[in-house]
Amino acid sequence: MNAKGIPVLEIFGPTIQGEGMVIGQKTMFVRTAGCDYSCSWCDSSFTWDGSAKQDIRWMSAREIEQELDELGTATCSHVTISGGNPALIKQLGELIEVLHVRGIEIALETQGSRWQDWFMDIDELTLSPKPPSSTMITDWTQLDPIVEKLTIGQKKFSLKVVIFDDVDLDYARTVHRRYPHVDLYLQVGNHDVSEINRDVLQQQLMERYVWLIQTVMASTDFKKVRVLPQLHAWIWGNKRGV
Repeated sequence: MNAKGIPVLEIFGPTIQGEGMVIGQKTMFVRTAGCDYSCSWCDSSFTWDGSAKQDIRWMSAREIEQELDELGTATCSHVTISGGNPALIKQLGELIEVLHVRGIEIALETQGSRWQDWFMDIDELTLSPKPPSSTMITDWTQLDPIVEKLTIGQKKFSLKVVIFDDVDLDYARTVHRRYPHVDLYLQVGNHDVSEINRDVLQQQLMERYVWLIQTVMASTDFKKVRVLPQLHAWIWGNKRGV
């Protein structure tokens, strides 16, 4: 890791959080570079495929704080740290501390492949292990101890699985049975991250969302889950920085 600080690709907002346990939350985003996965359907592949390498800024926690202030901390007291996989970045602990001093709450999502001690300081932490459609393979020897540490520490966290098909739903059943005490969110996946027509994409996502709702409602395995759309994709399509 570069000694200069945190690798940042985007800082934007205020906007709304479109996914997971804080869906609809007014928030600002800090998107970091780098990921240890390469999901086939990733809607932020520029964070790890090298295509935006020239856009990476190595920033200190104070520099990020200043940019967030310029964007909208006067009207927003919530920040989402996104990626890529922000769990690769140990230095985020300093940013979390700086923002908490300001009374700013923090949400973060990671696939659960790497532990950081600062997980315990995140206000809303989402673990999103990747289903078979991603072509990634879950390392349960990494995810199990992360869930255990968070549970023992009585940390507020949730699990989210993105669903594209019945095979992904079977994977979500495995996750739910493995961690029955953790709130589970099932979120419909975006099949076409290159579609530029928002109306076309919205119709596709609507159809997939209806399918997911109907399938989950009929299932005896998912008695207590939340079924979500990818809200930001409905509103803005595949546009970045919103």
